[in-house]
Amino acid sequence: MQKASRLKRELQMLSTEPPPGITCWQTEERIDDLRAQIVGGSGTPYEGGLFCLEVKVPERYPFEPPKMRFLTPIYHPNIDSSGRICHDALKLPPKGAWKPSLNISTVLTSIQLLMAEPNPDDPLMADISSEFKYNKQLFLEKARKWTQEHAVQKNTGVMEGNKENTPDQKSRKREADSDQQEVEEPAKRTCP
Repeated sequence: MQKASRLKRELQMLSTEPPPGITCWQTEERIDDLRAQIVGGSGTPYEGGLFCLEVKVPERYPFEPPKMRFLTPIYHPNIDSSGRICHDALKLPPKGAWKPSLNISTVLTSIQLLMAEPNPDDPLMADISSEFKYNKQLFLEKARKWTQEHAVQKNTGVMEGNKENTPDQKSRKREADSDQQEVEEPAKRTCP
């Protein structure tokens, strides 16, 4: 019961006073299955991109952190090819920093900050981390390219071209199909 009432309050706050560049909503009637979008920050290689995330709220929330992963492919040292995110706020102590006083909004905001300021010393993707540390120009070029290919909204739907870097072909196909059917829908509802 505590989980449901807290989640309702959090979703209400996210819809009335969302953090800048972040939206979050529940899918269908399931309050524990959420989608979020983060706008790539200006001055970052993710600028102009709209990144979708899946947010799964565990039964023991807020005593356990939400499970979050990127649905939109992103070239980042702390986010792997499946969209999993290496961030302290998503893990319980002693290895993590999750505490019940945190909420979905603060975690999404910290992920937005991680996008702007990667942590190459705690990577999920060692090769991207090495590139970020020792060849930053190449990292920035690749991150911008991925943002253009995967995160920039196109009015004609998602392109079917280069699929080698997408983690989940079926979800990308569903996203492409729904984008083509709902071109006039607001961008907020384009996540699968």
